Amino acid sequence: MSSRRNFLKSAAMLSLGASMVPEAAFAASKKKAPKAKGGKSIGLQLYSVGPEVSGANTAEGLKRLREMGYTYVELAGFLGHSASELKKMTDDAGIKIMSTHLNPNTNGEKYSQANKQQIVDFWKKQIDEHASFGMKYIVQPGLPRIDTIDDAKRVADVFNACGEAARKAGLLWGYHNHDREFNRVKGEGKEERQIEEIFITETDPALVCIELDVYWTVMGRQDPVEWINRYADRIQLLHIKDRMVLGQSGMMNFEQIFKNFYANGHDTFFVEVEDIGSGKQMQRVSDSADYLLAADFVK
Repeated sequence: MSSRRNFLKSAAMLSLGASMVPEAAFAASKKKAPKAKGGKSIGLQLYSVGPEVSGANTAEGLKRLREMGYTYVELAGFLGHSASELKKMTDDAGIKIMSTHLNPNTNGEKYSQANKQQIVDFWKKQIDEHASFGMKYIVQPGLPRIDTIDDAKRVADVFNACGEAARKAGLLWGYHNHDREFNRVKGEGKEERQIEEIFITETDPALVCIELDVYWTVMGRQDPVEWINRYADRIQLLHIKDRMVLGQSGMMNFEQIFKNFYANGHDTFFVEVEDIGSGKQMQRVSDSADYLLAADFVK
């Protein structure tokens, strides 16, 4: 197995030469975001700015994000406000809320028939609480405990139930990966499968979509473009991420990622920047917006 250093050196070679695919057949309606500079629509996961756009900083912070070029966002909490207060602030800033990230608390227990209803009830409550935002997606970004193929299938079964609850409210339920989803788990005999593949193939396309985090896909030693094309109808959202500011590491082939994602008929993505609480987040998300606004492969 290659070392982490060798992997990072070779990661820039990922995503090259991927072929284009026809437009996906999945035809869920989309709530379009407003356009930014140059007519582009750019999204941001608000986790990226953390305390810099929380509490007393929210209203002004959202306006600054709009000036940078961000036109829609994905929530990671309400930034210290009620739902109605946050909705007014985003409306005033000219920013649309398109999605949110939430995780049920199962206290480390595996998903099972015993706690399935508890998990679904969590999502029903969250769906009701988030309905006023007029968002399109509600997404889980946390991986439950999975040791076997059967464990992963049980999780997929729960995901379908969560998706059914979301669909009744006019939302599409989704799952966001990190790197561990690309680990292989064992079944009977010598069978091994990747967790992410099980999540995709064992869930109903009408109920569950995939939000592919392209950086964590690379950290999982996978090619994001290969996954985008293999599951063109399922991967409807992207997290666009680099080691820090977009484009600075040279290891992420964003051009091929965007071109193939658009070719599949999708266009909703969220920038995400780590190192929360550094006091440098607003500058980093601004630099990332500048990178995307200047890129001719971003619509």
